[in-house]
Amino acid sequence: MDKKTDPSAMPQEVAAIVSAGFAIWAGDDIDPALRSKFDADRIPVAGVRHVRVWGLQVDDERALPGHERTRIPDEEIWEINLVAANGSKYEVDSKLLKAVAG
Repeated sequence: MDKKTDPSAMPQEVAAIVSAGFAIWAGDDIDPALRSKFDADRIPVAGVRHVRVWGLQVDDERALPGHERTRIPDEEIWEINLVAANGSKYEVDSKLLKAVAG
């Protein structure tokens, strides 16, 4: 099993969503048009995807004036693949979701 499918390698919140098989929005700040595409109480989870966004390091002051060295760190993103009411699938940042309690 690799990091993408091994629940022990996932953040606890992501593993809980995958284990439950259903998610719900973590907050009310989701676009209403997007929210309306899904069940209000139990959104089926079709899978999970781990994405690593490579950071950036700039050592040339001419590239970014005033900075001898600028570093943007790598970022790890966990996307949850959700199933909409019409069967369509959408990838959503796991930070916007929480697991549905059994």
